Amino acid sequence: MEVTVQIRQRGNFTLPSELRERYQIEPGDTFRIIDLDGIFVLTPMVPMVPELAREIEQARIEAGLDTAELLRALREERVRYVAEIYGDE
Repeated sequence: MEVTVQIRQRGNFTLPSELRERYQIEPGDTFRIIDLDGIFVLTPMVPMVPELAREIEQARIEAGLDTAELLRALREERVRYVAEIYGDE
């Protein structure tokens, strides 16, 4: 699909409604513009937390850990970290 947009005085432009509908773009969505030597690529900003959560969950599954084991290992690591930073108390 090829569309033409016009840059307004303050630098704004409007995405055509057919693109907004096709890609479920809502008011307030955030995008990044990447400049590839004069070719602009508009890409949605994906919230990092859900993406990181999916990656952590995938790593947990691949490692064969259940949630209880993961939490237990995190607690043990926290105890080691606190002891290393603040010394044994």
